[in-house]
Amino acid sequence: MNPTRYARICEMLARRQPDLTVCMEQVHKPHNVSAIIRTADAVGVHEVHAVWPGSRMRTMASAAAGSNSWVQVKTHRTIGDAVAHLKGQGMQILATHLSDNAVDFREIDYTRPTCILMGQEKTGITQEALALADQDIIIPMIGMVQSLNVSVASALILYEAQRQRQNAGMYLRENSMLPEAGATTPVV
Repeated sequence: MNPTRYARICEMLARRQPDLTVCMEQVHKPHNVSAIIRTADAVGVHEVHAVWPGSRMRTMASAAAGSNSWVQVKTHRTIGDAVAHLKGQGMQILATHLSDNAVDFREIDYTRPTCILMGQEKTGITQEALALADQDIIIPMIGMVQSLNVSVASALILYEAQRQRQNAGMYLRENSMLPEAGATTPVV
């Protein structure tokens, strides 16, 4: 590996945000899964979570644009398992869901350890997941549509999280905060 590429990988690892993630609850369309992974990589998310009880989760290499190599995908059999794991890491669980208790996604403090829960394309987030979430969030809309594509919605929320974290200096690190980063040298 040439020194420039090695330096770029080290810089990328130092900026990773191990306490910011997305959990996809049965997001079925491979292009949506891949687009969410690609956006996660773009904002420095190291690991995303997916509730995938059936067969192997599929992504589309063209939509992921190589991000599958840089973002780990941890799968869980149930939403309960996923949320228990994430809350065990001290994360607030934010459900993208239109409800009377929902707040504008821009009002959330994303400098806290955060998981953004995204629901299935047709049916949204399950009642079980909603009961486990700490807060419902919405993306305000003034047009006729009531929802956005799941990958578009995740991108808007992740970039708000990135904006807040950049303003707080959370991307200005010399060394990686990832547990395995200190143990191995990046190999590509």
